Amino acid sequence: MKMPKGFETAGTKAGIKPSGLQDLGLIYCSEPTSWAITSTRNQVKAACVSRNQNIYKAGNPIRAVVVNSGNANAATGIQGIKNDEDFGVFAANALNLTNPQSILTASTGIIGVQLPIDKVRKALPRLVNNLEADYTAFAESILTTDTTSKVTTVQLKNGARVVGIAKGSGMIHPNMATMLAFVLTDAVISQATLRDLWPSIVNDSFNQLTVDGDTSTNDMALVISSNQIDENALEIADALEFVSMGLAEKIAQDGEGATKLMTVEVRGARSASEARIAARAVTLSPLVKTAVHGNDPNWGRILAAVGASGATFNQEKILVKLQGTIVYENAPQDFDLGRLSDAMNTDKVLVEIDLKVGNHSAKGWGCDLSADYVRINAEYTT
Repeated sequence: MKMPKGFETAGTKAGIKPSGLQDLGLIYCSEPTSWAITSTRNQVKAACVSRNQNIYKAGNPIRAVVVNSGNANAATGIQGIKNDEDFGVFAANALNLTNPQSILTASTGIIGVQLPIDKVRKALPRLVNNLEADYTAFAESILTTDTTSKVTTVQLKNGARVVGIAKGSGMIHPNMATMLAFVLTDAVISQATLRDLWPSIVNDSFNQLTVDGDTSTNDMALVISSNQIDENALEIADALEFVSMGLAEKIAQDGEGATKLMTVEVRGARSASEARIAARAVTLSPLVKTAVHGNDPNWGRILAAVGASGATFNQEKILVKLQGTIVYENAPQDFDLGRLSDAMNTDKVLVEIDLKVGNHSAKGWGCDLSADYVRINAEYTT
């Protein structure tokens, strides 16, 4: 529950969600921070995405991130842009900060509905009063169709902490990162270093996550440091990647309607990028996802997905394993279909692929595709 030094978070109810659940969250740092951000490449961008990108280009420190759930404030025109600007201004006022550009905004929820900014403005002072060195309320306040909060933590040798908090369940197919993710640390790391490091961490973690193949309008993956405790630079990088990968896995496991986490490990690739696209192709395939849901060891679907991915391999050498059983290596392999089906009847399914053309590897995270996914999204706004 403990936050890294210098950080406090809070959550409250602003009345945005019809359910009455918490829907307004805040991350606050007592001192200026170093930070880096990646955002969706969807051409339909929420107002908060465009605003944050402009702040990032300016290169200034930030002090806070204010987040609402239940409303994406995307495709809401000029009024939506104004509402997002007001979101930052009202949050700055509540925090007694003179510069609204030191606050990032984030929204998640239904597209095309105006943010009820008056409700937000009235709730912000209460939100600030709720600030504490605990992440529980914040982690709950940012959820939409998620069934659980998503938090991953690690502590470094000198006592620095990395805490990652995320939300995401549906509309998950990273083209950057499809969700909201906030990775916070008190380890000393410069703005320039974070900006260089963060995109590669995102590529290996959040960008290897998929639930349904749909890239959100509101994606954000943010890392912030309060720069309190000196740590080894390599250990900081490893910790940030560990936390980011942990969050990606948690989001996949909580995919809308999901009953199983699917992990795809690719090795023997010609390049890191080819390893990533092969893993991602398998996690994305509806045919693979439905086979996983039905405990069906249909390895041909896995092989077909790799073949369509664009990754280089030799069909006569590639190896495919499912739940530890070799199902294809140079040719179809003999295995007990019933026994392997039983082995897939669990909440975690592992697919391993060796392309045998190089030395690069990657992981991908996804989930099965169930009838519940269709039900949830058929009834999302009605």
